[in-house]
Amino acid sequence: MTTATPQRKLVLARRIRWFVATTITYNIIEAVVAISAGTVADSTALIGFGLDSVIEVASAAAVAWQFAGRDPESREKVALRIIAFSFFGLAIYVTVEAIRSLLGASEARHSTVGIVLAAVSLAVMPVLSYAQRRAGRELGSLSAVADSRQTLLCTYLSAVLLVGLVLNSLFGWAWADPIAGLVIAALAVKEGLDAWKGDTCCAPFNAATTNPSDDDCDSCDH
Repeated sequence: MTTATPQRKLVLARRIRWFVATTITYNIIEAVVAISAGTVADSTALIGFGLDSVIEVASAAAVAWQFAGRDPESREKVALRIIAFSFFGLAIYVTVEAIRSLLGASEARHSTVGIVLAAVSLAVMPVLSYAQRRAGRELGSLSAVADSRQTLLCTYLSAVLLVGLVLNSLFGWAWADPIAGLVIAALAVKEGLDAWKGDTCCAPFNAATTNPSDDDCDSCDH
């Protein structure tokens, strides 16, 4: 296995900073729209989705801080801890709100804005996540890959959110919304634990000869 040259590392670091900036911009917009729409519709899942966007901004900011230093590797552990805690915070909030909704504290209503937002994120996030994950793995950066998995989590959350909102809108299944929220919380806990352990499968690879896949990440040695 061949590691990246110093010149290639500089290119990858610049690329990661660009991905991070894009992630931050998109998620700020996503957070404002989701939390606003979720508040109007009393949707735990939609508010949780918006809070996840806020956490994604914090996660991306942690990676931006790491790569702003002269020695990014020395800051990696702190960045991973920030990412992990952000996941755990999201999981706690969404779980509490989902349980309150299931116990009858509130009932989610139809949200056209939420459905459109979930559909757009479902299309955008996989592309952004893949690009950052590939660059992070080639550079051998645990935090960059962890942040890309935060972005990938947004894809899963978008799908879960979309299903919950559509079921509620079409059939009046208000319980689908808090159930979607609990799924979001469970995924957040898993990703938080992985980030805490540095379990991101980002051993450097030779971009010229290796084409990493998500399957590799499921089976690689950490």
